[in-house]
Amino acid sequence: MEGIKIGGGVDMINTKDLDPNFKYEVVKEHGGTNIMRCFACGTCTAGCPVRAIDDRYNPRKIIRMVLLGMKERVLKSDFIWLCSTCYTCYDRCPQDVRLSDIMTALKNIAVREGYIHPSFKEQAKLVGTFGRLYEVEDFDNKKRGKMGLPPVKKTFDDVTKIIKDTKLGEMIK
Repeated sequence: MEGIKIGGGVDMINTKDLDPNFKYEVVKEHGGTNIMRCFACGTCTAGCPVRAIDDRYNPRKIIRMVLLGMKERVLKSDFIWLCSTCYTCYDRCPQDVRLSDIMTALKNIAVREGYIHPSFKEQAKLVGTFGRLYEVEDFDNKKRGKMGLPPVKKTFDDVTKIIKDTKLGEMIK
């Protein structure tokens, strides 16, 4: 079995599982253009607020996995969905890799391939039901009324119709 060591020999992968064209697929995706500029300096990982909370999250490793062709592992990973798109990595990257955009590109590819994180499915279901991520209660509108604010609509039929009539509606069932 041929293998490649990643992260100091922690992971062992079979080279037969690699997709050498994956990086080119990412480059073609909107936002993925600059991925091959990365020279693994670690600036993205050092400044990442998600990394500060969970040291298993490693943006540099995700890029490396893409460049190596670890398509299935990247797309099935929870980690691409954890990016908070704070743009810290984007602002600090000396090579203008634009990692936040790459994470969005990876999410788009993952969705097309049928990998959607369960938390995002739930969020999409809420948006499909209420037109937002939470239900507006009568209590909320009463408080708004007391402050002189107009009531918030309980649902947005146009948003729910769009979700229902698009592929997103099918994906979140």
